[in-house]
Amino acid sequence: MIDFGQRAQLCSSDPGFSRGQQAWSEGILDCIGRTPLVRLSRYLDESSPELLVKLESANPGGSAKDRPAALMLADALQRGVIDGQTTVVESSSGNMGIGLAQACRYHGLRFLCVVDPHAQSQNVAIIRALGGEVITVNEPVDGSYLSARIARVQQLLDETHNSFWPNQYANRCNPTAHELTTIREIDDAIGGEFDYLFVATSSTGTAQGCRDYLRKRGRRTKVVAVDAHGSVLFGGLPGERLVPGLGAGRVPELAEGQEFDQILRVSDLDCVVGCRRAAAREAVLVGGSAGGVLEAVRSLQHELKTSRVVAILHDSGTRYLDTVFNDEWVASSLGVSPEVLATRVNESALLPVSQDVG
Repeated sequence: MIDFGQRAQLCSSDPGFSRGQQAWSEGILDCIGRTPLVRLSRYLDESSPELLVKLESANPGGSAKDRPAALMLADALQRGVIDGQTTVVESSSGNMGIGLAQACRYHGLRFLCVVDPHAQSQNVAIIRALGGEVITVNEPVDGSYLSARIARVQQLLDETHNSFWPNQYANRCNPTAHELTTIREIDDAIGGEFDYLFVATSSTGTAQGCRDYLRKRGRRTKVVAVDAHGSVLFGGLPGERLVPGLGAGRVPELAEGQEFDQILRVSDLDCVVGCRRAAAREAVLVGGSAGGVLEAVRSLQHELKTSRVVAILHDSGTRYLDTVFNDEWVASSLGVSPEVLATRVNESALLPVSQDVG
């Protein structure tokens, strides 16, 4: 891999990371980044703390994963690891698959995406619409769909000539993309003046990149990693998880030994409540992990009362219309009636969902 300085130059000069002074973008990857930072004044039970959210759904592929997807391919192309005849193979719960499908289509590369039954149907349809070929694994390995997906990726790499695995779970371009763009955009927008950053974790790429940027600049901002109940990250116990994009059934290489200022765990129901509350109170459709992040903030709002809090919301709720925003799915999958859900959405926050200090 090229060194950090070269990656910084790559991020600032290649499509996907800088538009310069032009009034237009040079292709769709040039639209990645510069996503809105928005104050949500109605979501919390009280007017404080001040809550700002980074709406990553504004990326052209619809999520924060556009950033590392574009950089991983740009890095591989610059190093000559891949060429125009390469087949890209990756495992994804949905958003990285879309980001890579978009970047591969832009660069004229074949893309194979391995998903599992929890992938949102809209995400799978978007991957296919962008030319990606979708392979679904239907049985977990050692209780983990992630392990099953990675095993299938390895099989496809062995079977496919001139193939390349970006490997979002180990590729340092993943956190680097967020260190060089996502957190820098936030930091620049508010002059480094924020006390807490809440980030959903899966590969931990976003949280790592943001933490590393803040530490290098001597910021006192505390990074709170939001994980899922049933995730094995940070020493968690494995269990069923239905909302994709949050947590992991296998510890990715990037996540090994990682520490953050605080770890909060949220349930699938917390994610649903957060999504429904954001729609009802702020007229914003956010995705499953974003709902969990918002509820994690709300669970600590009394401790954060005088603080400025930034939350990164990874994707849009438009991809969860058949699940998180579907009363029948919530009732059948989570055992929660529409009436009980409505009460949860409107009632005061619960006590901290689950809290571990790292």
